[in-house]
Parts: sequence; structure tokens; C-alpha cells
Amino acid sequence: MRPNEADRTRRVVVVGGGLAGLATAAYLGRAGLQVTLFESGRLGGRAVTDEVDGYLFNTGPHALYDDQAVEVLRDLGVTWSGNRPVQKGAVGLVGNAVHPLPRDVVSLATSSLLSVPARLEAAQWMTRIGRVDPSEVRHLTVRAWLDQEVRCPEMRRLLQALMRLSTFCNDPERQSAGAAIEQFQLGGRGVYYLDGGWQTLVDGLVGAAKAAGVEILANSRVKQVVFGGEGSEMGVEGVRLEDGAVIPAETVVLAVRPQVAAAATDLPVLREWAVEAIPARVASLEVALDRLPNPACPFALGIDRPLYLSVHSLSARLAPSGGAMVHVARYLGSEPAEDPRQVEAELERVLDQVQPGWKEHVATRRFLPNMVAVTAIDRADRGGKPGRPGPAVPGVAGLFVAGDWVGPEGMLADAALASARSAARMVVETATRGEPDRPYALA
Repeated sequence: MRPNEADRTRRVVVVGGGLAGLATAAYLGRAGLQVTLFESGRLGGRAVTDEVDGYLFNTGPHALYDDQAVEVLRDLGVTWSGNRPVQKGAVGLVGNAVHPLPRDVVSLATSSLLSVPARLEAAQWMTRIGRVDPSEVRHLTVRAWLDQEVRCPEMRRLLQALMRLSTFCNDPERQSAGAAIEQFQLGGRGVYYLDGGWQTLVDGLVGAAKAAGVEILANSRVKQVVFGGEGSEMGVEGVRLEDGAVIPAETVVLAVRPQVAAAATDLPVLREWAVEAIPARVASLEVALDRLPNPACPFALGIDRPLYLSVHSLSARLAPSGGAMVHVARYLGSEPAEDPRQVEAELERVLDQVQPGWKEHVATRRFLPNMVAVTAIDRADRGGKPGRPGPAVPGVAGLFVAGDWVGPEGMLADAALASARSAARMVVETATRGEPDRPYALA
């Protein structure tokens, strides 16, 4: 079954209803294009939030950086509220010991976390790190850069922990130092925990897309992109759904994981992108407490182990009055944990260290042993972020991709939403060339 040519005029199909897909669809709808978005499951992807007895569970720990994502949300009229994480009382974990985490030169001078030589070097790096040009070290791994630039092993370990925190990635042998340093520098501007969880962003983007006239079809799976022509003349003609129906379209944006995009197209270039995409995974334990035993300690960072704890509800409305939402995580690298039960027990021990007595106050909990936090690590051998593919798929007219693995801008949600804006801009430019008398434009 081939789509009717007349029906394809100006129609765009967006596949995937996560942040990238919703933002792409909203931009294109506002530009005057006819847009249909298909999502195989629940809208929102990794940004969904679940409510259990008044406690709001994000899908693992989430923080909104003040960068590309905020710009896109502002463009699309999506509002949100929240606060920066509480820093006072933050600790670093080394073995079974808990040390105050230095926040400035004054606290660094007395920190038990570092030896005297390491403190001196740390004081230098507090001002120096902001002046490092990430573009000059994109092709170095985090490990190579730390070994080359940082003298004290303790300081190397601390910087690696902070980069791991900023990027959600525990793969220093492959991760680009330039990408990690740029994200660390961005983190110095602060992040936000969101009132109501990240579902507020999902709901806001759904509202923006619908207001722009986008047709949103959840629980509707696109099985295959339909192409016409051959060689340099190959182009999109529509999509085939799981039930066999063909939806005509002149443009398709695949806002999905590269493996899903490859399966839907069977194109060599997308198969290559899928193979090259190495994920960063996190094991996440989310604990809802009726009372926080130790409010004076809101945050803990593993220094010698890739561990994290943060009480998100101290900065955002995520729990009933008097209750708390605590996120504990282990950064896994690219592979799933061999023994999830062992990882969960380790995360419970972190809670024992930082929030002793927590078990007596558990209202409910959730363990996600193998969450993909980053779809594709920004690898040094690919030149960091500039080495990412897309949004245009080469060799095929009318086919684009979007997501946190696409385009040279941002990381995490910033990358997802920046790629959405870029993909939408390219689609609009293509439509303008096809209909010069119809000046589509991103609003």
C-alpha cells in the first residue's frame, strides 16, 4: 500500500512522545504544519512522574539545568516552578566515613575529605576549572584528562565524582573530557528540582502541542517508515502502523532511541548510529518517608564509589506535608548491574549512613535497577558532542531524528529539547523550499 501523493502535502509524522517528540511536534504545529504524533505507550518517556499516596516518583533522580531546555520550554510557553537543591550539609562518602563536602575555599581549608596537598590543588581548581576550554579536550577521555592535568590522586577522584554527578555517566575511559567539563561548568550555574515532578513538563508540552493543532495518538505504535524512490531520490512517503494502516506523510521525525529508529527504517546509517550508541545506566532507589530522620544532611556524593543521595523534597513539592522523597542511585556505566539485589542493598547502606533510622519511616519505595539515564555517551573517540548524529538523516529526503543522542547542543534534557528545536527548524526550512509562497516559521 502506497500513500496518496496529495495526502502527503505538508503532513509531518513525529514518532515518539517523550520530551523531544512533544517539543518537536509543538514547534511544527505552531509553524503551521499538519502534525500527527504517535507514541507506543505513555506520553513522557523518562520524564514521567507517578503518584503513590501523595508522593511523587520521578523516573530516577532528575534535575533541570538552566540552559537549552529552559530556553525551549520558554519558547513553547511551558511554565514550571521549583528550587535549587539545598547545599548546606552536603557530604562526601569515602568508604564507611562521611565527610563535609567543601563548597568554597573557606570550607575547603578545613575539609577532612582531602589531604593538605589535595586541598591546595583543589583551591586552584575552584577557579581554574571555569576557564578550561572544553573544545580543546573533546578528543581526550575523562580518565586521560584527569591523569594529564591533576596531580593529587584524591583530587582526581573528587573531580571525577563531580563530573559523574553532572553527566549521569560513569565511563571515564570512553566519555569525552570536553563534554564532561562543559556540563560540569554548566552545573556551576545551578540546577532545579521541580514542583510536581517532571510530569509538569510533560503535561505542559502536551498542552503546547495540542494548542498548536497537533494530533496526539498515544498507545499507537509505528512499525515502519515507508520510503519511495531509490538512491539519491529516496524519500519519505509515510509510516505503517502495527495494525497495517499506512499514514501518508512527506516528513517523519523519529524522536526515539537509535535502536528503535533503526528497526523502523532498516537503513544502514541508522543501524550504524544504533551500534555506536553506548548508554549510561543508573540503578535508582526512590524512597518515600513519612518523616526525614536527618534533615541536616540533604545530599551525599560517593567519592570512591559511584553513589548519590539527594532529598529532592527539601527543594520541591514532591511529598505530603512532613514527608520526604529521597533519591539514592549508583552510576552503573554502560552495562546493567550483574546482581541488582546487591546494588539495592548497597543503596540501603548509603541511607543508613546519611539518614539513620530511615527504615522506620518508609511509606513506599521503588527500585529501578537498570535505568538508561543517557541514551548515548559522548565519546572521546567521536569528538564529544559534535560527534553526535542528526537531526537530518543523510541520503533520505524528509527523515529526521531527535533525542538526547542527537545534535551538538546540550546534554540530558537540554540535548533532547535542543535537538527538537533543531529538527523542527530543518523541517520548516524543507517545507519552505517546497512551498516558497507559504512562509512557515517557528513561532
